[in-house]
Amino acid sequence: MPNILSIGQTALNAAQAGLSTTSHNIANVNTAGYSRQSIEQASAGSQNTGSGFLGKGTSVSTVKRAYNEFLTNQVISSQTSQSSLSAYSAQIRQISNLFSDPTIGLSPSLQEFFAGVQAVAADPSSSGARQTMLSAAQTLAGQFQSVDARLGEVKQGVNSDITTSIESINSYAKQIAVLNDAIGKVVAGSDGKQPNDLLDQRDNLVEQLAKEIKVSVVKQDSDYQIFIGNGQPLVVSTGSYDLVPVSSVTDLGRIEVGYKGNNGVVTLPENAITGGRLGGLMEFRAESLDPTLNSLGRIAVGLTSTFNAQHVLGQDMNGALGTNFFSVGSPVVNTSSQNTGTGQMAATISNVNALTISDYQFQYVGVGNYRVTRLSDGAVTNSATLPMTVDGLDFSLTAGVLAAGDVFLIKPTAAGAAGFNVLINDPAKIAAAAPIRTAAPVTNAGSGKISAGSVDSTYTAATVTPAVTLTYNGTTNELTGFPVAMPVTVTNNGVATVFAAGAPVTYTSGATISFGGLSFTISGNPANADTFTIGPNTNGKGDNRNALLLSSIQTANSLGNSTLTLQGAFGQMVNLVGNKAHQVEINNNAEMALLEQARANQQEVSGVNLDEEASNMLRYQQAYQAAGKVMQTASKLFDLLLDLGG
Repeated sequence: MPNILSIGQTALNAAQAGLSTTSHNIANVNTAGYSRQSIEQASAGSQNTGSGFLGKGTSVSTVKRAYNEFLTNQVISSQTSQSSLSAYSAQIRQISNLFSDPTIGLSPSLQEFFAGVQAVAADPSSSGARQTMLSAAQTLAGQFQSVDARLGEVKQGVNSDITTSIESINSYAKQIAVLNDAIGKVVAGSDGKQPNDLLDQRDNLVEQLAKEIKVSVVKQDSDYQIFIGNGQPLVVSTGSYDLVPVSSVTDLGRIEVGYKGNNGVVTLPENAITGGRLGGLMEFRAESLDPTLNSLGRIAVGLTSTFNAQHVLGQDMNGALGTNFFSVGSPVVNTSSQNTGTGQMAATISNVNALTISDYQFQYVGVGNYRVTRLSDGAVTNSATLPMTVDGLDFSLTAGVLAAGDVFLIKPTAAGAAGFNVLINDPAKIAAAAPIRTAAPVTNAGSGKISAGSVDSTYTAATVTPAVTLTYNGTTNELTGFPVAMPVTVTNNGVATVFAAGAPVTYTSGATISFGGLSFTISGNPANADTFTIGPNTNGKGDNRNALLLSSIQTANSLGNSTLTLQGAFGQMVNLVGNKAHQVEINNNAEMALLEQARANQQEVSGVNLDEEASNMLRYQQAYQAAGKVMQTASKLFDLLLDLGG
């Protein structure tokens, strides 16, 4: 027959286990990652007494934790997304704040500079207006360099944050591997009983890891196998693999993620790193930081190219042709450290209007196969020969020999803003005037008129030295007197006719006449022997013709294949940053709400409820007291038996 004392002992032990478990729950109510635990009791069985089966008490079969794998995975997934968006939002907010103040920064400086150009156009002989224009140009250069430097600081900050995130990932991975080992040993030595607290610690580490990078967790026996990226194992059983910060093979200033596997370190593709803080940093750099740096540089390159091109066509106060007004950073060409050839590549800008804000990869595939990939969208251009031109960039081999597979990274505009400087410091050297002057004598009998004329980059002072006098022959309807060494082109309604050097030129009213790098029109009905002169612009200090052309650059669609002005390109850049910052902030707030909901759902199952635990504490206390009463009764019965036996 079952022993009443032993039955009471099992009840007492079960109640004590319940009290201990409940106390443990209460003690860990604020412990991160802790799951509520509870005991599971089972009958200790019964004994056949001949007259029936009498129970032998109870036993605690296990202590289990309140855990739902589906809800836990929801928290991990949401945590990964929210951490990524949070990291992206924090980074892009720095750029957005940089551009958000309308009273300072690049846009006002650009406007003030062109206001200075317009002031010179209004009074080209004013030394004060010229000095104001130079001062505004210096301020503009300072703003370009300042904004570029600030973006450079953000870039370095991203590198530092990537390194820190990698260190955290490695730490979590090692701790999870250690727990895999500990859990496996405990399970093996406890007849399959689960070490709940160790399991909670491991799950909490997985959640912390998910804050840094998107992970895939595969449970195998009692171990967690964790994978990242394109399936690279991070934790395998009791071992872990390290991530390492590595410099890009084509950009030493850019930190990427290396995977330290059995065969050495392999650089993971940036688009393979998703989710978590690390994924958010990678996405921000590729989608927002790099395009912003390139956009800023494109504006600097566009202004420099278009302004210089027009300035050199003018004439300064000393009567000399204009020189370059600005300098700008050249395209950056980085050679891959893995190249085996000796070839050196160059990239030069041949068409500013066609420039994009993308970086490019040049690859020598093999004989007669050169490939340029636009990295922003993956568009590929192939050529059988060099040089080759893509998006306004000329790619050429300057030295050495290429080997198949050699790769180069080209950043056309990334250095543009950092290298933006003013080359002129003497106000008198501002080329506000045009270098030529045309005239029709008042003694002409006809109604023929000659335009002011313009010059192009092939013009030299020798073209009109000495001055050219054209005479109209009414009988033959021709103009004579052109320089004997220069052919003449007459363009009428888009049709160009070339006349040999020194030959008479058929007169067409309103047609554009060009020779030696200058162009003009004669219109009306000139009389026989009427003359027209084209000569150097002597004493042209009050001439504003080139200044007017310089000021028109502000409103010219000189970028984006003639779709953007300089100011428009800046506005587009600011709008893209602002819109992206707003979008990421909204998504982050939404994901944060989803994370809170997922965590609430999980805590509803796994969290400790103090009211519930207080109730359990009372229930187990009563059970303990009742079990004690059973044992007390058993003791009295035993004493009674002893008395009867005496």
